[in-house]
Amino acid sequence: MKRKLLSSLIAGIGLVVAGAAQAQISGNVVKIGVMNDMSGLYADIGGPGSVLAAKMAVEDFQKTSKAGLKIEVVSADHQNKPDVGSSIARKWYDTDGVDMISDVPTSSVALAINEVTKEKGKAFVNTGAASSDLTGKSCSPNTVHWLYDTWMLAHGTGSAVVKSGGDSWFFLTADYAFGHALERDTAEVVKAAGGKVLGDVKVPLNTQDFSSFLLQAQSSKAKIVGLANAGGDTINSIKQAAEFGIVKGGQKLAGLLVFLPDVHGLGLQTAQGLQITESWYWDLNDASRAWAKRFAAQHGGKYPSSDHAGVYASVLHYLKAVEAAKTDDGTKVVAKMKELPTDDPLFGKGQVRADGRKTHPVYLFEVKKPSESKGAYDYYKVVQTIPADQAFRPMDQGNCPLVAKK
Repeated sequence: MKRKLLSSLIAGIGLVVAGAAQAQISGNVVKIGVMNDMSGLYADIGGPGSVLAAKMAVEDFQKTSKAGLKIEVVSADHQNKPDVGSSIARKWYDTDGVDMISDVPTSSVALAINEVTKEKGKAFVNTGAASSDLTGKSCSPNTVHWLYDTWMLAHGTGSAVVKSGGDSWFFLTADYAFGHALERDTAEVVKAAGGKVLGDVKVPLNTQDFSSFLLQAQSSKAKIVGLANAGGDTINSIKQAAEFGIVKGGQKLAGLLVFLPDVHGLGLQTAQGLQITESWYWDLNDASRAWAKRFAAQHGGKYPSSDHAGVYASVLHYLKAVEAAKTDDGTKVVAKMKELPTDDPLFGKGQVRADGRKTHPVYLFEVKKPSESKGAYDYYKVVQTIPADQAFRPMDQGNCPLVAKK
């Protein structure tokens, strides 16, 4: 009788301990929300591919994890509108049990999600948006910025172009937070290197006709036309610049944010010679090649963008932090993400800094000539590898309130 009673007590204690551990996971499920542009000008960069990347991360995490976590991935289209993104985030957090939001291209939307996430005490792991303000004046204890930012792009592509003689610039700038930040950060680099900014023009998002804007760039006589835009806007502006004879007339284009799907859409005949800065490319090493082939097999043969790789790696690190912290409380998990070193097959070893910036090496690529490519998606050659400690803005220069003043 005593033995039975003792066994029952031990079993009961085990259930209580297991229940207490599980109780730290709200709703007994870790729910990840992938939010991005699912059908518009950024859909090929993120879109459904980011949802696939997140699900691949969950699958790979569960192969090695002993935590037995139940994990779900949901998705939504923010339509590149801050009010739509904020509304989705509030519903996800308040009623749908979402613990973390991933991806979120379009900086104006990301900055809005950043504030909602902080207010709700959840987690936001951004890969798609570029504004360096996310780890600067708008940094949050609930946000990690994983992939790239405007400071990185400016100091990668901008610096390289100035060094090669491109010392006068005119900007075609997407007229929202991302474009403004990218122009600002690149203009600072150009001026610091002794170059001049001769002018700029703000272009509405998702513009189809760039003719009036390109005429202004042409008449500026600037050596470099800086494209502070992305996705479909970049593709359209480069194609129409070719029609206007911008490059034939002696000016050069600097694509300040260009992704692999953009180059694929342009074709090598049009895109050849572009110098671009990226955090990741599928053909960097054996691990990236293997993952890219897995991804393409499930994505209609389309190879992953760096954003897709960023979603995969950041979701993987987030789940490791949930497991280590034994909770899905957003503030605690982001703190654990900063505490744990990052280590994944695509970006290797690194860290998440106090300001939320994930650091890793960055690459300056040049787009190959058609004769240099061995086939579809073989588009880049490495010009320069920028070490992690040089690739991103020094932490004490961002005015992030989370960083202690020296």
